Order: sequence, then C-alpha cells, then structure tokens
Amino acid sequence: MVLDRSAPPTLCQPFLESLPIARAAISTLQDPFDVETVCATDALAARLDELQIDLGEGPCWQALSTRSPVLITAGSPDSAWPSLSSAIASSGIHSVFAFPLSVGALGIGAVDLYLDTSRPLTAADIGHAETLAGVAAMQVLSQAVARRPAEEGGHVTESPYSRREVHQATGMVIAQAKVSPADALLLIRARAFAEGLPVREIATRIIDRKITFEL
Repeated sequence: MVLDRSAPPTLCQPFLESLPIARAAISTLQDPFDVETVCATDALAARLDELQIDLGEGPCWQALSTRSPVLITAGSPDSAWPSLSSAIASSGIHSVFAFPLSVGALGIGAVDLYLDTSRPLTAADIGHAETLAGVAAMQVLSQAVARRPAEEGGHVTESPYSRREVHQATGMVIAQAKVSPADALLLIRARAFAEGLPVREIATRIIDRKITFEL
C-alpha cells in the first residue's frame, strides 16, 4: 500500500509538539505496506530512518518485532547495531526512542523519536508516546485503505521518501539471480554496503542495468 505523503508531516508533528524530543520519523516496515518512510520532521530524521531501512535493522525493526518500546540513550549498553549506532552518534543524536505502530494483530511499522541529549523519557512521556503511536497507526492504516482505489487507478502522487525503485530492483534481482525476495534484497544491501552507497542508489543502477546479478 502506498500512502500520500505529499502533504506536511502531520503524522509526525504531534510527537514533536507534545514530547521532549528534537525530531521524529514514522516508517511502514512490512506487508501489506511498502517498506519506507512515511513522514519525518526534518532531513536528519528522514536520513536516519532510511538508514535503518537500508540496513534492515535498528530500533524501529526491534520495536515492531517485539511490539514494545525500544529506549536507547548514550548511557545504554553497547548497541547490537554498531554501524547504525556510529552513524547516529556522528549526527549529534544521543537518544533514540522507537515505538511500534500496530492495529490489533496487524503490525504496521514504527515511530522513531530522536533527542540531542541523553535525557531519558519519563514514564509519563512513554505512556503519552504509546498513545500517540496508537493514533498514528490508525491514521496510517486509514490513509492506506483510502488510497487503495487511487493506486489501482494509477493516480498516486509519488512520495519524496518512496522506495519504489528498491522494490523494482528487487524484482529484477530475483529474476537475474534466481533467488527469493529476501535474498534479493540482501544482495542489494550487501552491494550498497560494499560501495558505501545508499540502497536506493544501487537500486537505480540495477534498474538502469549498470549493475546486474545474472549468473
């Protein structure tokens, strides 16, 4: 499902306005949604969110898989994601708080909240963030359902965060390398890691046939 993210980031804004954080980003992370950023309050939040999507790991993925908040501050134990942790730290971010987005049994994605200091969230902050995440999850789902007729008719406004080229490139790698979708995406991520480039850049090169995985 593709969402309309051409409007201002209203889904992210309530977190920024009512919690002691510096920035926020929301992403959808599994079927039937596209794996991509839905909204971000600024370019840094969008970049860190996309980095987690590129790596296929990080607080947002853990929050979704465990259906529990993931609270990381500068004083937390060493992270299980050294590459991601280094990128976050070099960006001046000292705390990351991820909350799952779900509606009933349907897992949707996660919201990542970033803070420029190592101040932890209070119990009240966590409760409020969980409430906002529940509201955001319903809004994401409602937008997806409302957008389905437009998708089927081909009248969809492309999002600045769209990863449509990654999905297209994954399909091409599946055909070329005769592998599963998961392994195809892993090959793309590995190539991006080896060349120090974003996954979307590698995907574009695959689509342009500058990179092939033919046996």
